Amino acid sequence: MYKTVQYLILFGLSVSTLNAQTRTEKDLLGEKQIPANAYYGVQTARALENFQISSLTTQSYPDYVKAFAMVKLAAARANADVGRLKKDRLAAIEKACQAVIDGKYHDQFLVDLYQGGAGTSANMNVNEVLANIALELSGHKKGEYQYIEPHDDLNMGQSTNDVYPTAIKVALLLHNDKLLKEADLLAKAFHKKGDEFKDILKMGRTEGQDAVPMTVGQEFHAFGNQLDAEISALKKSESFLCEQNMGATAIGTGITASPGYAEKVAAHLAKITGKPIVMSKDLIAATTSQQGFVMYSSTLKSMAVALAKISSDLIILASGPRTGFFEINLPALQPGSSIMPGKVNPVMPELMNQLCFKVIGNDLTVTMAAQSGLLQLNAFEPVEAIAMMESQGLFFKAMPLFRKNCIDGITVNKDILAHYMDRSVGVVTALNPILGYEKTTELAKEALATNKGILELIREKKLLTEDQIKKLLDPATLTGQK
Repeated sequence: MYKTVQYLILFGLSVSTLNAQTRTEKDLLGEKQIPANAYYGVQTARALENFQISSLTTQSYPDYVKAFAMVKLAAARANADVGRLKKDRLAAIEKACQAVIDGKYHDQFLVDLYQGGAGTSANMNVNEVLANIALELSGHKKGEYQYIEPHDDLNMGQSTNDVYPTAIKVALLLHNDKLLKEADLLAKAFHKKGDEFKDILKMGRTEGQDAVPMTVGQEFHAFGNQLDAEISALKKSESFLCEQNMGATAIGTGITASPGYAEKVAAHLAKITGKPIVMSKDLIAATTSQQGFVMYSSTLKSMAVALAKISSDLIILASGPRTGFFEINLPALQPGSSIMPGKVNPVMPELMNQLCFKVIGNDLTVTMAAQSGLLQLNAFEPVEAIAMMESQGLFFKAMPLFRKNCIDGITVNKDILAHYMDRSVGVVTALNPILGYEKTTELAKEALATNKGILELIREKKLLTEDQIKKLLDPATLTGQK
């Protein structure tokens, strides 16, 4: 849209046609023609020219757009509370912000997420769009800034340096609610399988070697409990996002903000978002520090580590069907090879692993950006926002697919598990209390040397009665559930 003027000139259209389709706006660098139907203004237009980097823009993440509108709404109400913003302008701004929160006008938030200037372009895009929406809803024309001005009204008592990080935090909080719901459903799916498989014995393994017996149910409940712990950590990490620096303005000293504004904007933002948002006790520290982002990102990474580990476990447990573990079956979703007939691959755990690798890499991006900021501001917050919102988005989309297309359809190969139990040397550990460590060590050594099972040797040597063997192999006894 910002190329409208260039196209008109290129095709030799008249000045009257040009004026009919554009409006003139100006900034520090001079005048610029803006498409007449655009709600954005001159600074957004410059950003559109300067930062054509990716296909990702502010509107790519609807919660991000809503977060900006929530921050601006809280700021306007706080400025009205301290007697600085006129009531009629507040009313117009409130309508504009609410419209955006309701999902309207999102196509006007066009600035590339990758940008220099520590988010100034994103903030000004918001200021200009909200100002022009407010103008139009008040019966004025776009660009008639004498009535409602992007800087003086929408950015009143603010700076990109407090608006931008606060909007990112609010966006992460909004989307975290959705992510937690999907994570909880995934954990419940594992627990459901745990209940389904609770009486099926199998051999556990440590370091790739036979260990001691367990049930398949215990294995799947353990998967679910790992995710439960990650969900708990994600919930706790929200506290770091709830501390914000609105009122800090440029570097934390509050220059241009009115007394009492900072406290009021935090209160309004808490009410608007429904989150326990508070003002940082040190706005200078809060403006330069990236702790909230580092802590939240690291929690996303922890979730990725857990999911990747679980996915890899599922892949090895389903390996085969003839030369692998083949203890479980994953749903067959598609042919697995363009050359090998009959091959079916574990595509969903593989997909989850890849997304987890990306999330882990995104956390490193956040770490490097956070430590690279200079003095009173971190100019690399845009890439931190991109990394964290991408990680949230990947999990949010992948978790329901993983659950529905993989976990819900897992079945167990009971005959294979029974064979492993009969042949494994690992069951000998359960005999320690009965036969003693020295005798069981001899049995294990003989079993390995003769390729016989432990139970087979016990029967040959008549070390235990059949009744004792039956009690020994009771799943509850073997797996610590009795």
